[in-house]
Amino acid sequence: MTEKARRTRRHDPNRRERIAEVAEELIAERGLEGLTHRAIAERADVSLSSTTYHFADREALIRAALERAAERFASFVRHWAEAHADADPEQVVEALTDGVMACLGEGRTAMVVEYELHAAALRRPELREAASLPARTTAETLAPLLGPTAAATAAPLMTGLCLHAMNAPVPPTRDEVLAVLAHALLPRRP
Repeated sequence: MTEKARRTRRHDPNRRERIAEVAEELIAERGLEGLTHRAIAERADVSLSSTTYHFADREALIRAALERAAERFASFVRHWAEAHADADPEQVVEALTDGVMACLGEGRTAMVVEYELHAAALRRPELREAASLPARTTAETLAPLLGPTAAATAAPLMTGLCLHAMNAPVPPTRDEVLAVLAHALLPRRP
């Protein structure tokens, strides 16, 4: 390693963030069982002592990954709601359907991390606040678009639909997901 590379590595102001990012990657690939300081150090190209300096133990790594994933999702939901502020409820449900379907494609890795970390929060009360952030943010941002009851229904329903779709031998079609969301979230017509 060159002197410049050593200097850059030693004075890396983004090291903590990079370690947390790698923690998420490893959780996505290996689950919580595969999350170790050594694996993170190797993947992030940092010393083992650097990982333990920034995150004293495995629990701190799990917390950082969960908080990072929850904040990223909450930010996404806020931007999504702004983009759909003028949509009618049917259009919102169509867009939510696309969100569920994204769990089967480009959003799958993020959802795997989120589910792993939510499962971790079941046994770690100190993680529950961060674990509940995505659902709270979803309900808050959807309330003006769908009303408070439908908004409160949307987050757990979409979570269940994504989990089901990701684990089903044959994932549901977009039309099937749309039918479930429309039935649950849109007012009944006489």
